[in-house]
Amino acid sequence: MSSFAGTPRRRIGFLIFDGVKLLDFAGPAEVFVEANQTIPDYEVVVLSPDGRAVQTSIGTRIEVNGAAVDSGRFDTVVIPGSELPPGRFITTEVLEAACSLSSRTRRFASICSGAFVVAELGLLNGRRATTHWKFTRELACRYPEVAVQPDAIFVRDGNLYSSAGVVAGVDLALALVEEDHGPDVARRVAQSLVVYMQRAGGQSQFSASLNGPAPRSALVRRVVDLICADPAHPHTVQTLAAHAQVSPRHLTRLFRIELERSPAEYVGFVRFCTARDLLHAGHSVTEAAVAAGYGNSEALRRAFIARLGVSPRKYQQRFRTTRSVPALAPTEPDRAVS
Repeated sequence: MSSFAGTPRRRIGFLIFDGVKLLDFAGPAEVFVEANQTIPDYEVVVLSPDGRAVQTSIGTRIEVNGAAVDSGRFDTVVIPGSELPPGRFITTEVLEAACSLSSRTRRFASICSGAFVVAELGLLNGRRATTHWKFTRELACRYPEVAVQPDAIFVRDGNLYSSAGVVAGVDLALALVEEDHGPDVARRVAQSLVVYMQRAGGQSQFSASLNGPAPRSALVRRVVDLICADPAHPHTVQTLAAHAQVSPRHLTRLFRIELERSPAEYVGFVRFCTARDLLHAGHSVTEAAVAAGYGNSEALRRAFIARLGVSPRKYQQRFRTTRSVPALAPTEPDRAVS
């Protein structure tokens, strides 16, 4: 029998409203539900300002467990976002509900443009926060007292948490589970949901979408986070090993066992994926090359030709078209760290 039997569960409240982005609350909510398969510690409660069903971003109606007012105390309250402009989905009713919930919870979190709700309440004044990259400039302009982190996947400042959209909400939920129950439980949840073990909060919203196994040990994960946080840095096996306080030979062995790649190969793959994701986001070939650590566009062009058989410019053009094109998949990662 679980050691949690007979003890109150942590109540996780999601405040939803008309126009809420479905994945902004469904994805993070599933993380807590899945965690119950290992540690039965969470009660997910879906609320609306008035207790009525709401219409989501995809047009479906979602029934809720009740109204936000008088819903009791919570361990964590999450405010999802919307594709609607903040002026349309942030109603007086939503603000009153969020304000009431914020006084009855240990942790207060937002997903995507849900950060505008928290900022409108004044709770983010003098605090660090993030949102989806397409909303960061507006958030900073509307609320100049908020220290907006435009490129972070998620941010924690005290008991306030904020994240970019959709998948970043899953990253944040995994981080909260890890905060509650440690990395092993969070890793099991990620594996069950077939998602990557959560990316570090400070990792760029444009960071590499890495394929393959996730790190199993804290040591390798620490090195992976370092690489992903700054792929343009001149990482070497020696500097990475020094960061991990192990020998280069031992680090290489751990990488081979856990990631099926050497440290050098991993750095090369992170750089390639970072450049690719920056191209997806609309950055120029030169910008992508420099930010990912290739130094110049010619080096990036050679990498794309070697991996995909097309230049970065042609790849970007294919990505932007609605025509059906053959799927492109990376080949084996680079063998050397430049």
